[in-house]
Amino acid sequence: MSEPTLPRAHGDAVLSANMRTTPEDFVVEEIPGFEPTGAGEHLLLTVEKRGMNTGFAAKHIAQWAGVGEVAIGYAGLKDRHAVTRQRFSVHLPKKVAPDLSTLDFVQGEERLTVVEHTWHAKKLPRGALAGNRFVLTLRAVRGERDAIGQRLAAIAERGVPNYFGEQRFGRDGDNVANARAMFNGRRVRREQRTLLISAARSELFNRVLAQRVQRGCWDTPLDGEVWMLDGSRSVFGPEPFDDALALRLASFDIHPTGPLWGRGEPRTTGEAAQLEAEALSGEEALALRAGLEAEGLKQERRALRLKPAELAWSWREDDVLELAFALPPGTYATVVLAELGLVTSVGRAG
Repeated sequence: MSEPTLPRAHGDAVLSANMRTTPEDFVVEEIPGFEPTGAGEHLLLTVEKRGMNTGFAAKHIAQWAGVGEVAIGYAGLKDRHAVTRQRFSVHLPKKVAPDLSTLDFVQGEERLTVVEHTWHAKKLPRGALAGNRFVLTLRAVRGERDAIGQRLAAIAERGVPNYFGEQRFGRDGDNVANARAMFNGRRVRREQRTLLISAARSELFNRVLAQRVQRGCWDTPLDGEVWMLDGSRSVFGPEPFDDALALRLASFDIHPTGPLWGRGEPRTTGEAAQLEAEALSGEEALALRAGLEAEGLKQERRALRLKPAELAWSWREDDVLELAFALPPGTYATVVLAELGLVTSVGRAG
């Protein structure tokens, strides 16, 4: 289920707005997941870029360094229609870096600037970040300020459903259909195969979470629940829900989970297992389940709720609202916005 069709946890929309009118409306900064070693064969660059996606930036850095793109590492993908700050690593075994001033890039509205640089012992792997910090500007906002403020306060207190965002489902939202075709025998490139598998898994997870949102139990336990520790992928349970678990749930130390589909039986039992089976019983869901199992993936879990950290907001003009918050890796700012209402991206992400 792609993002626009997903049920909201906090009620009907309280606003409509535009976003990405300019790249400066969507500012993202990686929160580093480690401190550099200060020595090694990998030049670690922190760059700020505008109007440029991560893949383009990696290619530009490789050309500047005179190395293949395989020598470039980065922790996460960032959108093109944004201003983003992120790390890249460049493998330079001889520890001789070209002139950094020649790496800066300006072409039309596209820009890349080196902010910091140091040396590190290893290539920067995917996922090596603690999260992302966002500053988002919504323009042409329509809605009552009091209602918008109340919704944002509710999000700050309870969080939002941890849906996979629309980015997972492709520019035209057709990744799930393409995944089914691939499972039925259509040949695809290796890199596309990975994207389609992720889209299929995300679709099934979103269906389970949507069912729990509709039933009002996305952030409360069901019998047979499997729990995830906040800030990790560690899971435990099922086990009887008691006062100790209730306190941990209320303090956001643990979260209910949903399935990332693969081989084997889901870990849930009882009411939780029954809801997951019902949500994933349709013809398309069964086909996606079978395809993922045939790919050899194993059952995993993902937290059902997401709490933005340090959520703050302010009105810059009568119809311009600025939001600031941080999210853990693998989560989506767009699902936070979706709980407010219909936010239309004027500039396309990519």
